[in-house]
Amino acid sequence: MLAKSSTELVRQKNSILVLSALRRHGPLAHTELSDFTKLSSATVSVITADLERAQIIEKAEQQAASGRGRPRVLFSQRRDCGYLIIVVISSDAVQYSLVDYAGRLIDRFSEERSQEVSGVGPFVAALRDALRRIAARSQLDHDKVLMISISSKGLVDNSETVLRWSPIFGRDEIDFAAVLADEWSARIVLGNETLLVAAALGRQEENNRGPDFRAMAALSLGHSIGLGIVRREEEGGHQVSAPNFGHMMHVPGGALCRCGARGCIEAYAGFYAMLRTAFDVPLDTIPAKFVPIAELDKIAVSARNGGRRNVLAFRQAGLALGNGLSRVLSLHERMPIVITGPGVRYYDLLIEGITEGLAESHVVRMEGMPELRVALDESTLVFDGHINRAFSIIDNDIVKRVGSSIELRAQAG
Repeated sequence: MLAKSSTELVRQKNSILVLSALRRHGPLAHTELSDFTKLSSATVSVITADLERAQIIEKAEQQAASGRGRPRVLFSQRRDCGYLIIVVISSDAVQYSLVDYAGRLIDRFSEERSQEVSGVGPFVAALRDALRRIAARSQLDHDKVLMISISSKGLVDNSETVLRWSPIFGRDEIDFAAVLADEWSARIVLGNETLLVAAALGRQEENNRGPDFRAMAALSLGHSIGLGIVRREEEGGHQVSAPNFGHMMHVPGGALCRCGARGCIEAYAGFYAMLRTAFDVPLDTIPAKFVPIAELDKIAVSARNGGRRNVLAFRQAGLALGNGLSRVLSLHERMPIVITGPGVRYYDLLIEGITEGLAESHVVRMEGMPELRVALDESTLVFDGHINRAFSIIDNDIVKRVGSSIELRAQAG
């Protein structure tokens, strides 16, 4: 029994290697799978046969560009093996995406969040309705959806799919698995949005730099402030975390934050905070839950034309961000910092304060300023982070299921 269990674990590990290679590189021939996975040709043959029999992957012939010689046989995921729904919750909208097992986007729509109608109850009702609709638009039975992957800014309990605190709902918790269980058999997963961004950036960085990649931070600027940190582990995997950066202390007893505390980084660097400074609004004014970006654009135009109060708003925000990042580097290590989110449109106005705040760190004074980059398309990074995390879990689930059916067939034979 122990030998069988050990053999099955090896088979599962090898199957994951094959599926991971297909995820990373696209359709591959038998020899390419062997090269990428470092598995023997015989092992690849057994694994692909099992996965093909279970209708997880399929093979197709590809004729050479010259039209001569035997066509190549390529393995790829079966698109109809199952489906993934991605839900991205932001301050002003919720985006829904339907993706097939090969990772291809099938359908997508967004719904604006009404600022007048708030609260968990109306949101959950809208969520349930939208999930039904995105499946119905592609005529999908609910049991064909393998996973619903949800992300939000805020404090997330990944193990329990519970949103503990968010800029939108405050302390009103949402247990997504509980509110969707009656309609969906799909696995429900929840993640911090900036954590997914950091994971996607880490994957890109490793693809570009290989084993030289060590660590990276992703700073998301917008209505709220998020930070994700990705580290390469010795065995080659990535460790990703999302510390509660936006609500770290910046000025004790300072400006009122949306979280109810005073002096948080976000209370000086979030969109509502910059608006408050620009209009010289008292620091104890209750922050707005949502600020139209057009309002910030007006302040930015004035700042670029030398408007002193508006220059101060962006410089003060940059200083809060830089001070926070200096503490992060002191606790971790010097690493590249990628700045993303809708707030990057004001990078030219923020950068002076950011670098000044960073310069206060001992590690920066000793080792120099970290590399600062800008990533303009945060939404694509969030989507890629969802895809990478979701299919890693889905592939593991499928491999275990296939392994169980193989074991049952062996026992019956």
